[in-house]
Amino acid sequence: MKQQSKWAILSGVILAMLLSSLDQTIVSTAMPTIVQELNGLEHISWVFTAYMLGSTVTVPIYGKLSDIFGRRGLYLLGIVIFLGGSVLCGLSQSMTQLILFRAIQGIGGGAMMVNSFAIIGDVFPPAERGKYQGMIGGVFGLSSIAGPLLGGWITDNTSWRWVFYVNIPLGIIAILVLAANLPKISSHIKDKTIDWLGAFFIITTLVPLLLSLVWGGSVYQWVSWQIIASLVLAFISLFIFIAIEKRTRNPILSLDLFKNKVFLVSVCALFLTAMAMFGAIIYVPIFSQGVIGGSATHAGLVLTPMMLSLVAASTISGQIISRTGKYKSLAILGTAITVFALFYFSTIGIDTSNTELIIRMIFLGLGLGTTMPIFTLAVQSAFNKERLGEVTAGSQLFRNVGGTVGTAILGGIMNSRLTHHIGNLQNEPFVAQMQSLTTGKGESHFDASMIQSVLNSESQQHLKALFANAPAADQPALINNFNRFLLTAKNVYSDAINSVFITAGCLMVVALIVVFFLPEVPLRKSDKPALEEAGALLEDELGLDNVELSKRQMMAGKTK
Repeated sequence: MKQQSKWAILSGVILAMLLSSLDQTIVSTAMPTIVQELNGLEHISWVFTAYMLGSTVTVPIYGKLSDIFGRRGLYLLGIVIFLGGSVLCGLSQSMTQLILFRAIQGIGGGAMMVNSFAIIGDVFPPAERGKYQGMIGGVFGLSSIAGPLLGGWITDNTSWRWVFYVNIPLGIIAILVLAANLPKISSHIKDKTIDWLGAFFIITTLVPLLLSLVWGGSVYQWVSWQIIASLVLAFISLFIFIAIEKRTRNPILSLDLFKNKVFLVSVCALFLTAMAMFGAIIYVPIFSQGVIGGSATHAGLVLTPMMLSLVAASTISGQIISRTGKYKSLAILGTAITVFALFYFSTIGIDTSNTELIIRMIFLGLGLGTTMPIFTLAVQSAFNKERLGEVTAGSQLFRNVGGTVGTAILGGIMNSRLTHHIGNLQNEPFVAQMQSLTTGKGESHFDASMIQSVLNSESQQHLKALFANAPAADQPALINNFNRFLLTAKNVYSDAINSVFITAGCLMVVALIVVFFLPEVPLRKSDKPALEEAGALLEDELGLDNVELSKRQMMAGKTK
């Protein structure tokens, strides 16, 4: 394949990835306007949950189907489904319609996500993949910065519906570029049967599992029958799925993947890293807005240094891997930097300045960015081309589930710490005064949400307006008690967020230990299917180390 065609394919893949990742961030700043027009505040979380479910559940299915039938058609189909969902989202007349159409978007996004990385594996040999996958990883960082800004600008100057319509021109360009340049790479798999039962039970495993993690502690109590029933259904489906995959000739997710040490270590590291990363991304803006102070827009922009350093580190890391053919030392270095950054974040407090926060974010971005292209590259290098879609989908699946699990666990720790401090805050004189001002009574329910409400700048302005209506003689005491309560609340909030980062740091310590067991498969300068297949067979079935594996690959090449 000509280098010009490769660059054209890469540009189309980057456009498609930009569409998928940008859509997850651009919608956030438009949601207040959407909710106001469609009257559905109670369903706001479903707008994001529906997309997440649609993409996560379909990733392993698309991965296997692309191995069987080829990636070109499925990739283009995924973009078309995504664009169709975008148009329908823009035409939505109710929150129910928007949620349904976001799920359709997610189904298309799942195909785009897994096939983007797999196509890079098809087009570029292992030794070159690092720099290109590093570039694709940088797309996620850029979308995290550009998405909220673009979403806010579109909503303010046109209509929230254009947040979805803006996908159309980008998507059409991506389709034209990919259709013209993406080769029809035929599959070498002779058995074209589809594992329908496996597909069904992986859906009935992932949907209730993800829903229980999203709902637990927010919509329903963790011990409620809804959460317990969802988890029971997920685990029953999982056992059935495992039993089916053991007996199926062409399974959706082959269990023998986990016999490969590269795959097992990589997905464990991805799972743990995603748990920690999503927690950091969520709670850094919360700390900035609640403790340091500032608008929601400023809180969103506060992630910019982290994302810029992530993009730079991801690109540089990919280049180093492509030039040296080595990735384990970088994986250890990046994970170690992330561990340091998360524990460094656990020292933030009410005296932390924006500059100090930026320094911490740069370290975190460097750590996450360094490791971003590595694990997908590692699992792709450990298998032959016929399994690229399946192994890429497996790594993406564990990343997505890890992010959901991490959000649930870290959110629970945050709420637990806030609840622990409520007793102390209830004794503050301002609490009784605030309850009297807002309810006209001397008592009212006081919980963690009240702490968060007081730390909100708009709520503070509202309370100060209430102070002005109080008797003039009472106003000085009100203001003094409010300032004292605000300082205490910030300390409590900061302590709770510190606990989140300590937990995330501990998770990354486990990830660091896991990464030390990552085998380093030599990255080939060109694709030689016969040697790939022999090497994969030897590694999977015999568990050979890298030295012995290289010897036998050379012998296989000489014999041939």
